Amino acid sequence: MAEASASTGTEQAAATTRGAGRAGTGTDETPLRTEHGQTTIADAVVTKVANVAAREVRGVYDLGGGVSRALAPVTQRAGVTDERTQGVSVEVGERQAAVDLVVVVEYGESIPRVSAAVRENVIKRIEGITGLSVTEVNITVNDLYFPGDERPEQARVE
Repeated sequence: MAEASASTGTEQAAATTRGAGRAGTGTDETPLRTEHGQTTIADAVVTKVANVAAREVRGVYDLGGGVSRALAPVTQRAGVTDERTQGVSVEVGERQAAVDLVVVVEYGESIPRVSAAVRENVIKRIEGITGLSVTEVNITVNDLYFPGDERPEQARVE
């Protein structure tokens, strides 16, 4: 149920995003639209910026759900996906962006502190790099990382 409301919020932000600034402002000039032309930023660019920005925060172990993390090595080798897009979904308009992240937090870290730091860093990086205004950053913490989780299990008998 929480996922449905989170995606609904993103859909609403995207609808707002796509129509932002088209009427009633008196000028259409922004850092991305000037009298000399317009700059369009692809969703993949914003996705990669959000992914890297989230990974910069202490306490973030990884991004993506369990299945996407498990399949990532195979799909990356095949060239189907890129690690920098895993765990991130964006809606990009002419002037704004909305971001949804799926995060794995290291055990012992404060989830509220990590979430706030991720949200702040993602907004700062996207706005600084792209010039887009970030309307929201929704974060789903779907797992905790415990040191030693990456070690293969040893057989109990020989």
